Amino acid sequence: MRVILAEDSTLLREGLVRLLVEEGHEVVAAVGDAVSLMKEVEEQTPDMVVVDIRMPPTHTDDGLRAALEIRKRWPGISLLVLSQHVERNYAAQLLASNAERVGYLLKDRVAQVEEFLDALERIHAGGAAIDPEVVRQLVIRTTHGDPLARLTPRERSVLETLAQGHTNTAIAQKLHISLSSVEKNLNTIFDKLDLSHTAGYSRRILAVLRYLES
Repeated sequence: MRVILAEDSTLLREGLVRLLVEEGHEVVAAVGDAVSLMKEVEEQTPDMVVVDIRMPPTHTDDGLRAALEIRKRWPGISLLVLSQHVERNYAAQLLASNAERVGYLLKDRVAQVEEFLDALERIHAGGAAIDPEVVRQLVIRTTHGDPLARLTPRERSVLETLAQGHTNTAIAQKLHISLSSVEKNLNTIFDKLDLSHTAGYSRRILAVLRYLES
């Protein structure tokens, strides 16, 4: 795929460039600020953009705002947003309109090369990749009256893995259960959470995350 990287840390940026090139991808641009990112996206129209949330010029949410603008202007471009810490509000903003061709990973996940590359492939294929730690912090809410409290430990595990962006087959492999067991658990989860049925697993991810963030 043709990729644009936006990361203000030169060391991380160059490391990502090398990794992607070694995997056979074409890095058409690697920039260190949000303004340059938007310029390169407009000129290059890449398949994928990998962008840090906090970067110049203000070092606040410039990368996120650029990502949201890219989603609006070029909906066909896949997006992977990187963050130093779990920032649930940012994740919710990114996923608010569509959970297809989008990912939200912590920077620590980049060091786990296989997971990082797997996330890129899932996003590029039209799916989603949400960092397990982001999902974990959302799912661990067990306040009084929370419908999540009605889920069994197995159902919680399935929900967490689903929300990370995995297909039913991948969930079965990761949790060492049968595919039919995954499907049964998912049906029970959505019944317990009173979520409407949706077509496509990425839309189900969006429904779960919207519910958990409400």
